[in-house]
Amino acid sequence: MMISRLFAVPSVLLILTTLMWAMNAISGQLAVGEVTPYTLVLMRWVLVVAVMWPIYGREVIQHWPVIKARMGVVILMSIAGFTGFNTLFYVASIHTTGLNIGILQGSMPVVVMLGAFFIYGTKVTALQAIGVATTLVGVAIVASRGDAQVLLDLAFNNGDVIMLIAILFYCAYTLSLARRPDVPPIPLFAVFAVIALITALPLAVWEFFQADYQPPSMQGWAVTVFVAIFPSCLSQIFFLRAIDMVGPSKATVYTNLVPIFTAILAVLILGEDFALYHALALALVIGGIMLTQRGSRSA
Repeated sequence: MMISRLFAVPSVLLILTTLMWAMNAISGQLAVGEVTPYTLVLMRWVLVVAVMWPIYGREVIQHWPVIKARMGVVILMSIAGFTGFNTLFYVASIHTTGLNIGILQGSMPVVVMLGAFFIYGTKVTALQAIGVATTLVGVAIVASRGDAQVLLDLAFNNGDVIMLIAILFYCAYTLSLARRPDVPPIPLFAVFAVIALITALPLAVWEFFQADYQPPSMQGWAVTVFVAIFPSCLSQIFFLRAIDMVGPSKATVYTNLVPIFTAILAVLILGEDFALYHALALALVIGGIMLTQRGSRSA
């Protein structure tokens, strides 16, 4: 009964979704030194497939002819949005803070909008352009740690640069959704998970044979299970359900909560310092996204 009520309230689903996405940034920090990035990505998708396939396997088989016809697109989408993004995400966590990752991740909607402009010719209003510029300034502040000299010298933190590349991967996946097979989203996600598992396997095998490889600790396994259940599985199901009820435009507004939740969790759980430049960057990123969304509605 409680689950059916939960699935009937899109705002609650979206808040829980963004909270779980923020918790993924914290999990990335807790995984450092406890489980290696490639192993974490592989085991994450092993667990997701183990849960999703028994439930949605029949639906996948039912829609398989349509999926098979677009398999090339499906494979590329999975590599970009699931294997590539998550691998880079956890590698970035080794080199930067959860706070930085959360704020940088908050710029995704603006990057998607820019991609839509260059790839599909989607119109950009003046207000949206201002929002893009505002968000990019916030991203630059995070990447430079609020030091203008870093921008002049182009001496960015490696983790922040890797996270920005990860964002490009996920935005490529998001933009490709317009070309996905015309099947229900959850069985399609199950197929994405299988492909992510297969493509993550070679990386994990390579990592296993490295001289400095360390097997996962108990904390590493705990983080892996947590990531598989919440950010990987439940958040996707909640998000897809919410989109079915309110549409993607309204659902996207809630992504503004990701950097806010991440900042709070990073301070409370990880004990990270919340500097003045974090506050300024957070305000610029969220403000920029709100301007782009307001510009979209006016258009």
